[in-house]
Amino acid sequence: MTQPAHLTSRQPHRSRQSDAILERLSALHPKLIDLSLGRIERLLDRLGHPEARLPPVIHVAGTNGKGSLIAYLRAMLEAAGLKVHVYTSPHLVRFHERVRLAGDLIEEAELVALLEECEQANGGEPITFFEITTAAAFLAFTRHPADVVLLETGLGGRLDATNLVARPLLTVITPVSIDHTQFLGESLAEIAGEKAGILKPGVPAVIGRQEPEAMAVFEARAAELGAPLWRAGAEWSGAPEEDGFTWRADGPAYRYPRPCLPGAFQRDNGALAVAVAACLARQDGGRWQIAPEAIRRGLAEARWPGRLQRLTEGPLVESLPDGWELWLDGGHNAAAGEALAESLKGWADRPLHIVFGMMNSKAVGDFLRPVGARAASLHALAIPGEPNGLSPEALVAEAAAVGLDATTTPGAAEAVAEITNGAQEPARILICGSLYLAGRVLAENG
Repeated sequence: MTQPAHLTSRQPHRSRQSDAILERLSALHPKLIDLSLGRIERLLDRLGHPEARLPPVIHVAGTNGKGSLIAYLRAMLEAAGLKVHVYTSPHLVRFHERVRLAGDLIEEAELVALLEECEQANGGEPITFFEITTAAAFLAFTRHPADVVLLETGLGGRLDATNLVARPLLTVITPVSIDHTQFLGESLAEIAGEKAGILKPGVPAVIGRQEPEAMAVFEARAAELGAPLWRAGAEWSGAPEEDGFTWRADGPAYRYPRPCLPGAFQRDNGALAVAVAACLARQDGGRWQIAPEAIRRGLAEARWPGRLQRLTEGPLVESLPDGWELWLDGGHNAAAGEALAESLKGWADRPLHIVFGMMNSKAVGDFLRPVGARAASLHALAIPGEPNGLSPEALVAEAAAVGLDATTTPGAAEAVAEITNGAQEPARILICGSLYLAGRVLAENG
């Protein structure tokens, strides 16, 4: 999770009062990311410790699949009749997407009041944007009744602002891969160690599919804490099939249909969501039982924009010739590139053109290598309004370093025009490489 330097650049469709407050808050600390707990602890103390008064929390960390997992869990829990608060990051178009109160995005008036309350309590002292907005989310969650909070870490886990929740109901770690090395460490074991920071004494932890090096870290930390583990490949398993997946724990196997979110990798995310639901059902004497039909509905009805999402309306779509498709994906690291490339195997029926932009903190070649190999053309653009984004020229050079030929383009609309001009047959266009790019495209496309 990397915060945008200029929040208003992420919200071009109209200005809100909350935009101005968020802009002020982003200036309270010279760094966008500064992993520490002291500042957030100070603010939460002044606010009366809302983190200690939340509904039961399911705390989620990991590198890939956190958002999709939370989307499935929210859909499952709501299908079971439960009220669910959700905290995720980053947002795609507007900040309100990060805070969902019992099913609905936070209203502008309440967001403004909460941000001003936190700003006043902070008293102008240094604090990062993510820390102070997390405090605001905690306050919101204490003021609206709900059965459960789905809480996503921002970056890492051990020193993440969300990790002030001392006793969650469950912790969950999705697949871990190399990412954010400047903050979390160079090796998979170091990164896993940071993610393992959300594990708590005696609190069950559901662990998604992992490399052995990462799983060993989670097992060692859980043993130190006495945290019961529910591991993929051990206590439970999910086996992908052509039209869904089979899930098994300590009883009979259950078969589930393909999850609704696009991409072959979603079967793994869906299986992890089923594992969380099954582990949840074992807590508090069965209070959290989720009926099989609710689990199936959750897999079928989850929504998560910007993740292999087909755009079906808006100016960009309207500019396409008949029969063309436009897709959007926010994946941005090596593991996301591999997962995306696996999904693209099913797109062999027509040419694929890729438009990409990426942040300067990402290993561009590692993401592009598997994805670009399937492209008829590659077009590099700068992410509008993001000073930490790479220039088109730098992206072209990164592509060349892994044997891929790319050209520069001024923007998404121009790229679509270049690709479709004079084309003889329908094709697909995929815009990818960054959640910030995905958000900008969604905003520009209405």
